[in-house]
Amino acid sequence: MPLSRDSSGSRWRTRPDGLEKVTGSLQYLTDMYAEEMLVGRVLRSRESHARILDLRTDKAAAVPGVHAVLTHEDVPGLNGFGIALPHQPVFCEDRVRYTGDAIAAVAAESDEIAEYALSLIEVDYELLPVLTDPEEAMKEDAILLHPEGNVLHRSEYRRGNPEDAFGTCAYVAEETYYTPRQMHTYMETEGGLFIPEPDGRLTVYSATQHGLMDRKQLSRILAMPEERIRVVSSPIGGSFGGKDELNVQPYGALLALRTGRPVRVHNSRAESVRAGLKRHPMKITMKTGCTRDGVIVAHSVRLVSDTGAYATLGTEVLNFATEHVFGPYRIEHIDVEGFCVYTNNGLSGEFRGFGGNQAIFALEGQIDRLAEAAGIDPWEMRRLNLRQYGDPGPFGQPIAQTDGAMQVWQALENSPLNAERRRGPGRDGNDPWVVTGIGTAIAMHGAGLGKGIPDPAGGRLRLAADGKIEAIFGYEEFGQGLIATLEQMLMEQYGFAAEDLRIIIGDTDVVPDSGSSTASRATSMMWMALRQLHPDFTGKLAAAAEAAGVGQDLSCGEGGMWKEGRRVMTYAELAGSLKEPIVSETVFDYPTTPFERVGAHFLYTYSAIAVKVQVNLLTGRVKMLDQYHAIAAGPVANPQGYLGQIEGGSGMAVGFTLTEDALMKDGSYVTKNLDTYIIPTIADMNGVIQVEPIEDLPEHDTYGPRGVGEIGSVNLAPAVASAVFQAVGKRVVRLPIEPELLQETPFIPQKAVNAHVG
Repeated sequence: MPLSRDSSGSRWRTRPDGLEKVTGSLQYLTDMYAEEMLVGRVLRSRESHARILDLRTDKAAAVPGVHAVLTHEDVPGLNGFGIALPHQPVFCEDRVRYTGDAIAAVAAESDEIAEYALSLIEVDYELLPVLTDPEEAMKEDAILLHPEGNVLHRSEYRRGNPEDAFGTCAYVAEETYYTPRQMHTYMETEGGLFIPEPDGRLTVYSATQHGLMDRKQLSRILAMPEERIRVVSSPIGGSFGGKDELNVQPYGALLALRTGRPVRVHNSRAESVRAGLKRHPMKITMKTGCTRDGVIVAHSVRLVSDTGAYATLGTEVLNFATEHVFGPYRIEHIDVEGFCVYTNNGLSGEFRGFGGNQAIFALEGQIDRLAEAAGIDPWEMRRLNLRQYGDPGPFGQPIAQTDGAMQVWQALENSPLNAERRRGPGRDGNDPWVVTGIGTAIAMHGAGLGKGIPDPAGGRLRLAADGKIEAIFGYEEFGQGLIATLEQMLMEQYGFAAEDLRIIIGDTDVVPDSGSSTASRATSMMWMALRQLHPDFTGKLAAAAEAAGVGQDLSCGEGGMWKEGRRVMTYAELAGSLKEPIVSETVFDYPTTPFERVGAHFLYTYSAIAVKVQVNLLTGRVKMLDQYHAIAAGPVANPQGYLGQIEGGSGMAVGFTLTEDALMKDGSYVTKNLDTYIIPTIADMNGVIQVEPIEDLPEHDTYGPRGVGEIGSVNLAPAVASAVFQAVGKRVVRLPIEPELLQETPFIPQKAVNAHVG
């Protein structure tokens, strides 16, 4: 049954954190203050690439109100961070590689004093050649940005004999696609409050998607045992992958420990743009061939990804893109090579979709081109080549089998928007310069971190002394509705009431290691953890109630323990009868394929999308109208959250497709703030967004609902490109879509010409 904003039912509930958010009373981590708090600021490089010849901080340190000025000499442990490769300097020592590189940090009694102190720090540079083109950076004579070379990672996959297979193809499409450097543009920029405690511990209130990983990295930097560091990581004002990596945490922590006072660090939007992560811009060249009947025979791909000055998760993003450049299709002959390359551009890293957006835009573009050449309807072309139940994954690996690919294809096939697409482009009777078109796309998207990457999961349930059922997980709430989803699962699986529950997340002092809140994994892992905990925890509750003398054959329900339709004991009464608390805990790993290829996935979600757009032939602007999403991701755990994630992912993809590009020149951002970097607003999300969840899973499937945080964003771009082609006959190869491309449309409506002449 389709989800929409006017849906109703018992499962549509007010979000537990909803009232605080809409009223503005919720305190985000960057809103926090403490007595005697200092302000922290970071001096970042003014050059894209240079040697540091000299660094002088004496004048800054002498300013009244300045309590600390730190450089690389003040880092007690590892002067580097990075989830996968900890080689990004906390403070640069002898070289800067991009304009976000940190050189020094100050703690002062006010913003004004801190900024003044930064202005007095003197740095002498020797300029070095600036590499901004990743393909230039791969040349043998290019200056090395890192000792191991300018290629961070190379990914390859080959199957069959594509070179010979292309010779048998009736039609071959060759094209190069370009995708942009996109900003996360979260509401809450990077920041936090860092408090040195009286007992020598450090408390970190700072936005992250993996508090335990932050604690581990800070432990290395501070040369401090992990148990001496507490990271509180929720609530967060948005992340989308951008806060998965450390950002301000090293500087706030070092300054707080040096001064012995709380330090607050909060990036301005301009500093967030300069130093924060972006989506990897990619150049993807594809050659794809099919038979006269439309069966794809051969597929050759070359990807070049710009990771910027440091690795972050560039390797993992490239591996994911490699898997998804041929994802949902049966293709016998494949040759893929990819390169993730260091440049002096801004940092690229984790971003919603994780390389899938770029890969699927190119792949679906190829399907459309082959369909046109073969004279086959593009949606039918997809059915001809779609993977079937029982097929292995893209790398030939065993996967959790579902009918998801064909289910979403069939759902869209039967949709009214697809029926309208078959009738061809439309016209606006009131404006002869406006043309409408409808396009489609399909996607298979891996969930979890993939084979060979540590991906722990787990959770804990506890009956607290006050009678509350505590659900304790090591996740973070950054707007995705995790708290509401967990609450819904506990109510449906255990029979608890919302009032019975206390959800505890995002505090490394008390939570188990549930893994990161990334890769569309949290929903699956919470569901699996609760299923595993159910028999042990409910059994312990029933046994304790029986021991308290209220009878046998008891079950959990709203407010307490029930027998034969009536409540016989409240949870508070049960807790009061105990000598020891009731606790159940589970520890396990995210399910992975037994196939030995790093990054290969086991669980997938599937999406089919149709979009209707309006193209203005005078301005070249594309306007979103209606959208239809069919999503096969297992049971819907939380209807509002499910719908919100698809709508939110779609909105982010609209920016990726139509307006957003963090432009750089000579290693510096041209778009420095949101006055020139245009993100979509609600006004750009016109028409109806219809979401049809397909909840069926095979009887043998034990993995439950999959996360939908990314699947709503990954295939909108190729659907829009297809709609634009139907409207004006122009193929899109570069995102965001340039208005100039569509202003040069080869045909102009006759009514408009007559009106102009008249």
